Amino acid sequence: MNGVFLRAAVRVLAALTIVSIGWVVRSAGEPLALKAVVTPSAVIQKDGRTVTFAIHGYIDFQSLAQALVYIEAQQHRWKGKIPDEENRKLALRLLREAVESRVVSMADERPLEAVVTHTSNELRQAISEVKEPVPAGYLEAFLAVQSKWKLSLNCWSAAPSIPARVLSNWYPIEEGIALRGAVYDSTEHFWQAMKYHSAITVEQLRTLTKNLETMSWQAWLKRLDDDPNLYLPNAYAVEFLRHNLTAERMRWFREQLSTHGLLASESARSAQQRGAVAFRFSAYEEKVIWGDLADTLHLVFVLSLPEDPVRKELAEAHFDAIYLENAKVGFISEEFRAEMLGIWKVKFLKMQRFREVIAEIPPQIRLEHFLNDGDSPDIPIPVYVGYLNEIREMARGAPGN
Repeated sequence: MNGVFLRAAVRVLAALTIVSIGWVVRSAGEPLALKAVVTPSAVIQKDGRTVTFAIHGYIDFQSLAQALVYIEAQQHRWKGKIPDEENRKLALRLLREAVESRVVSMADERPLEAVVTHTSNELRQAISEVKEPVPAGYLEAFLAVQSKWKLSLNCWSAAPSIPARVLSNWYPIEEGIALRGAVYDSTEHFWQAMKYHSAITVEQLRTLTKNLETMSWQAWLKRLDDDPNLYLPNAYAVEFLRHNLTAERMRWFREQLSTHGLLASESARSAQQRGAVAFRFSAYEEKVIWGDLADTLHLVFVLSLPEDPVRKELAEAHFDAIYLENAKVGFISEEFRAEMLGIWKVKFLKMQRFREVIAEIPPQIRLEHFLNDGDSPDIPIPVYVGYLNEIREMARGAPGN
């Protein structure tokens, strides 16, 4: 059974499961009961829309019951292809991701509120009263998420906490930030701009997206889907590529490259730097236009076979590596990931107003970065979070740091 058919089958089965046993929490104005959060079949709605969550960022669910069906299907998918113990651990990892994505919602704060405002014993009691089947590790996954988020600050651009927003890469910097010889509107602008060689132009990108649009990616993705040694360590990346390598998505990228007054001859990297007008692109646009396109091109190069013609085409466009001034580092490399720590040293150590924000967050509060987008191909979330807490300690230290 190939990956595409498997996912389709899981979605149909999950939908039938919800119809037969599900119930919907429709009120957005009232607190959400803990029982609703832990009940697998519960579908939560806010402002008339279902609050979804994901595994690997791009495999969406409306309820934990749907996610449990998917997890069971994944165990079946890899049965006999990986050791049984590894398959069991995979199921537990997917379960934890599903539970955390359900609780730490980017669209609705009520699930997290319900979990962190109850005691661990109350959480245990709520799960013990669930009348629906739950897998091994279900209680443990909820307890782990509760324990983590009672003492964690989720640093993202729309966080209810102002310090958490400031610690996001998306935070707009009014005066700009000088990094590697240029000025950027945010650290996100720099991070995405560095994924483009300074010589690649907007017109070359348009041509590249047009070429990729005409290609059939079914066999290319199937090779990744069928190999546990390729798929399992790169699950987020594969699902990210499945989403972005469609003809429709490539056309969308090309359309975006005709907006914001972009010129055909303009350098893709310099277009993301601060010019005569600040905030030519918002941080969100940096991520979904420039970032997603660059990540797609770099990942196709990394995951293609050496003899694949597309690999040569991407190398000629300099998507074979990250080019930092005179340095050339791998897209998936410790050297590129360390660049994140480098840019934070400027923002949080040299810019006093940001240094004070991060330094004054109590040390017992863990700085986290959890979005409903799985992991990240350029810098894994655990690495990102490790750097964030490291830079906080530097900011709290001696002024010379």
